[in-house]
Amino acid sequence: MLQSINLGVMLLDSDCRVVFWNDFMAIHSGKDSEAVLGRLLFELFPELPQRWIQKKIDGVFALQNLAFTSWQQRPHLFNFSGSRPVTGQAELMYQNCTFSPVMEAAGCVKYVCLTISDTSEVATQQLELEHLNRLLQAEKSEQARLIRKLEDAQAQLLQSEKMAAIGQLAAGVAHEINNPVGYVYSNFSSLEGYVADLFKLIEAYRAAAAEQPDGAFHARLEQANQALEYDYLRDDMADLVRESRQGLERVKQIVQDLRDFSHIDSGDWQMVDLHKGLDSTLNVIWNEIKFKAEVVKNYAELPLVQCLGSQLNQVFMNLLINAAHAIDRQGYIWLETGVRDDWVFVRVRDDGSGIAPEHLTRLFEPFFTTKPVGQGTGLGLSVSYSIVAKHHGRLEVASELGKGTTFTVWLPQRQPEKDAKSA
Repeated sequence: MLQSINLGVMLLDSDCRVVFWNDFMAIHSGKDSEAVLGRLLFELFPELPQRWIQKKIDGVFALQNLAFTSWQQRPHLFNFSGSRPVTGQAELMYQNCTFSPVMEAAGCVKYVCLTISDTSEVATQQLELEHLNRLLQAEKSEQARLIRKLEDAQAQLLQSEKMAAIGQLAAGVAHEINNPVGYVYSNFSSLEGYVADLFKLIEAYRAAAAEQPDGAFHARLEQANQALEYDYLRDDMADLVRESRQGLERVKQIVQDLRDFSHIDSGDWQMVDLHKGLDSTLNVIWNEIKFKAEVVKNYAELPLVQCLGSQLNQVFMNLLINAAHAIDRQGYIWLETGVRDDWVFVRVRDDGSGIAPEHLTRLFEPFFTTKPVGQGTGLGLSVSYSIVAKHHGRLEVASELGKGTTFTVWLPQRQPEKDAKSA
């Protein structure tokens, strides 16, 4: 039965000499019983790990217990050809090997029985399954990555559309305000002239009345002046007119800044004055900043830059608002611009709380924010990074806890011709 069983069976003595060899071993090794009996196992198979097998055999003799190895640990202990060459699934036979004690009547171990079972079918199926699982897991990971990328892109698109809608609204409001402000400003200029003429006329009447000898007339006139507080009214009217003119000019500037910020009519690449964009953005969000920080400008002489002005204004807005939010009570925000070679830079620096080092590498991730829940979407810097990248620029950050943060936007003065045309 041991000769014909579908297992490799050999008996080894304590010196690892072969004392039994079945047909399975003869067929797969190419060595029949007469050629192997009495010979050392390691002479027959020099490729075997001698120290490892010797240790297994010695352990069986000493402990009188089984020892084994599976195909996962040592898939091809014996260098036998695969039993399925036609399918090509396994060039070498996958094997499970067992080292069993063969006892004498006296209870001592006389031989070690080494059995070799062909597990190629199970092994190839399991390996194929593991390979398919790895492919499936890789595909699943890739799908998850694409889904996250799609969600990020969708979030940035929504943020960009929201900012575009705000720009449309700002431009529409600016246009609607501009018309009434225009004719109020024009009418006010006329009214200012009329008031000046009226005061001139009144002064002429007062001068003519002073030449009249009628004392009662003078008394009535003086009484009327005092009742109406004419002298105060005349001086205060001049102040009111001046302050009202300044207010109208401020409204006109705000309207112009809204139009400049939105750039509603400039969806193409244009040559833009970055300082004008910075100033208009600063004026639009001034209410967010004026109670938190004093803005210090250090503008260099910049050339016109080829860009999408409204999108860069959005970047400036995000950086300025973040700088204001980083300041707890009262601080400073520095705006600096400059030129290096063919690049221009805009730097926004604050003396706020700073950013922890472990957060610096995640600042531009969508939805990542260090602000409390409900106070930030985590999209501002992500969208800003995308806009700067679209301009073939880079957005750099440096920060130190307790000392402040610096963001620097680097932009090429001119865009690559093909990108500027296709955008």
